[in-house]
Amino acid sequence: MTIEETDELRHDALYDPLALFRVVGKTAVITGASGAYGRTMAIALASLGCNLLLASGSSDELASVAKEATEAGGNVAVFQARPDTVDDASAIIGAAVASFGTPDMLIVASGLNLPAMIDDMVVENWEAVMDANVRGPWLMAKAFGAAAGDQGRGKKVLFVSSVRGRLGNAVGYTAYCSSKGGVDALTRALAIEWGSRGISVNAIAPTVFRSSLTSWIFADDERGQAARARNLSRIPLGRLGEPEDLVGVSLYLLSPASDFCTGQVLYVDGGYTAG
Repeated sequence: MTIEETDELRHDALYDPLALFRVVGKTAVITGASGAYGRTMAIALASLGCNLLLASGSSDELASVAKEATEAGGNVAVFQARPDTVDDASAIIGAAVASFGTPDMLIVASGLNLPAMIDDMVVENWEAVMDANVRGPWLMAKAFGAAAGDQGRGKKVLFVSSVRGRLGNAVGYTAYCSSKGGVDALTRALAIEWGSRGISVNAIAPTVFRSSLTSWIFADDERGQAARARNLSRIPLGRLGEPEDLVGVSLYLLSPASDFCTGQVLYVDGGYTAG
């Protein structure tokens, strides 16, 4: 950062602090864009004037999210793919470059969970969870870094971890907990590796929040009520999460407000990990 840019940042922090959160005109790549968190961030960033490359394996849901983001004011391009291979990840970033130029932000919101007791889980399912939750983010980061080049000053990478990366108290989650612990380690290691290039790498770690994958926990049947009670017993704020709860901390980590924050896993969990 130049002396002039540093002086401008200091001025904005004191006299125009909301300027630190401006992302207008920047380009964000979001994988898993058709999921609850990906959709929420697509609409939020679009409303702030971002260009968006939205990627997902589901064409119908991807088109729906793209429509919502466009209506919110964003310039939106789509690419139907999950970051399963080197070629997939490169193609996703390449689509962003072709549409808007080198992206400024990467949000890896794609992931997978296949709960099972270790005695019952087949190795192929364990590998699928690890591939989706660790290999995919690594591949996307690799492609993003290649596009950014040697000087990525101000560029941001945001991974999605979980409280399960820190706490292993969920039965049947040996694959998921292991994968999210891997995301935490990837966040810290990559932040150190890319610090000299000016690229910030952070992660958010939610507890249970409303999505298509967790809808059963919010249901009023016996199974949902029991799961909800177990989770709420550990959440000081007394409720489960909503996708909108993740917007504020995500915007912080994607904007100039967090330019001196990297390698961090920020828990958005209602206090779940506090005790």
